[in-house]
Amino acid sequence: MSRAWWKEAVIYQVYPSSFLDTNGDGWGNVKGITSKVDYLKELGVDIVWVSPIYKSPQKDMGYDIADYKLIDPIYGTNEDVDDLISELKKRGMRLMMDLVVNHTSDEHEWFRESRSSLTNPKRSWYIWKKPKRDAAGNPLPPNNWSQILGEANSAWTYDSKTDEYFLSLFTPEQPDLNWENPEVRDAVHDVMNFWLDRGACGYRMDVINHISKDQRFPDAEPVMGPDYKYHPGTKYYVNGPRMHEYIQEIHRKVLAKHGAVTVGEMPCVDDIDEIIRTVGSKSGELNMIFIFDIVNVDNAVGMGRMTWRDWTAKDVSQAVTKWQRAMIEHDGWNTVFLENHDNPRSLSRYCDDSDAYRERGAKLLALMQTTQNGTLFVYQGEELGMRNVPKSWDIEEYKDIESINFWKASKALHAAHPERLAEARRILERKARDHARTPMQWDATPNAGFCKEGVEPWMRVNDDYKDINAEKQLATDGSTWHFWQEMLAERKTHADIYVYGDFEGVETESDEIFAYVRTDTKGGKRLVVLNLTGKSVKWDIPGAIKVQEWTNGNYPEKISEKALKGSLDLKPWEGVLATCES
Repeated sequence: MSRAWWKEAVIYQVYPSSFLDTNGDGWGNVKGITSKVDYLKELGVDIVWVSPIYKSPQKDMGYDIADYKLIDPIYGTNEDVDDLISELKKRGMRLMMDLVVNHTSDEHEWFRESRSSLTNPKRSWYIWKKPKRDAAGNPLPPNNWSQILGEANSAWTYDSKTDEYFLSLFTPEQPDLNWENPEVRDAVHDVMNFWLDRGACGYRMDVINHISKDQRFPDAEPVMGPDYKYHPGTKYYVNGPRMHEYIQEIHRKVLAKHGAVTVGEMPCVDDIDEIIRTVGSKSGELNMIFIFDIVNVDNAVGMGRMTWRDWTAKDVSQAVTKWQRAMIEHDGWNTVFLENHDNPRSLSRYCDDSDAYRERGAKLLALMQTTQNGTLFVYQGEELGMRNVPKSWDIEEYKDIESINFWKASKALHAAHPERLAEARRILERKARDHARTPMQWDATPNAGFCKEGVEPWMRVNDDYKDINAEKQLATDGSTWHFWQEMLAERKTHADIYVYGDFEGVETESDEIFAYVRTDTKGGKRLVVLNLTGKSVKWDIPGAIKVQEWTNGNYPEKISEKALKGSLDLKPWEGVLATCES
């Protein structure tokens, strides 16, 4: 397995609107990120990935871009980004930008031109189709594909001026680019070079496996049931027919020249061979992609993100073990993560976020992530054990377009079934993206130090900020923050084991325990045991594993020396790490 600095790097995702406001408008900005570079360095961060900060009407929180080369004034200026890159560089750190090129904003000049007439030179920069017609001659969408951020809606948006529909998979304000057009691809390459030339180290590439569509644009199978007019067309645009060609072209013309670091967001694909085509060491495409099995563990089988099913430790262990082994055996590379801007807080999702167990669960998840192979991603606030918003919050506090569309559709579909509407509310309380987007909790002052007292933040601060905040945890030995710092240092010190070492699942069939062994070629060996339940569990240590010392754990009490062999009595949500004989 080849080594590279980015494989050992810790990447910290900043959601800029919620990180830190320095100018009193209630919205986070680039200068706020720059002011916290030392905080991130002290934690153990190497790369700061910033979600989109380009000019945008913010219909989808910046993932609807109106100008790829201009920072939105709400975040600052291009020069502010230059300063951030400079300050990071002084500390041996780097900046990763977010690349969103499956679609643009409908306010991008490219789309304004494309929409202006059927004969405009940029008409073919987007995907336009003539409508179907009903019996009365009214226009109908070209096919039955559903919108990704609103399953009850069509993925096509009608333009009355030209009497055609344009494809808009995410929202009507986000028209899809036509990657079949080489001029579009050239324009994307130009954008990528622009920020790499300014000093960015690479890109997180938003839904990059959606860029190639089946040019027949056939109807999707009606999997959503009789209540829905539109259905997911993922079969026809996920890892489409020319996707690998397009990404290889990006690598050849842009990435290789800059030595850029890349991570692709590639949802809805889980075939190992197909993924290795993208992230294999000789693929000539991307360094790594986000594997979503772990964050899909609580989705109803065969259904989308805004669904729910109960899960056990077995589901988690099998998801993790599958991809740990796959990348080792096929010479690919993993990403390790549990949180991002598109998912709820991991503590609330996988553990018990009550006051009694919040800290234990947050440390348990830190232990699990820092001891897996791959490049590690930490989401802002995860290092503090931030949790989902209280269930008591009014539905109006949810700001995300997906949440708004989901609730609107649920009310329409379940008006006569209050029990179904109540279940939809419970799904929002568990899985809404809003949970990860509340302002960062810096201290116990009003607005959690995110913005000044008297300023209204763009989104409500979680009610628990007086107890859960960075200032308090930095000053408290043994806090969640310090545990993350300790485990990140452990990971870097023993990269041969945790980053590059072999992975063997020890307990993959248990509904309670997830355990695995990490080893390196020099004989170093570690055992990780995780109790993914809220009850005490007795676990028998396999005879082949010879524990030498229990070195780390998420409880303050030391593991008894009696547990060096025989059985281990694990408390609720307890995780432990041990050195073992080789």
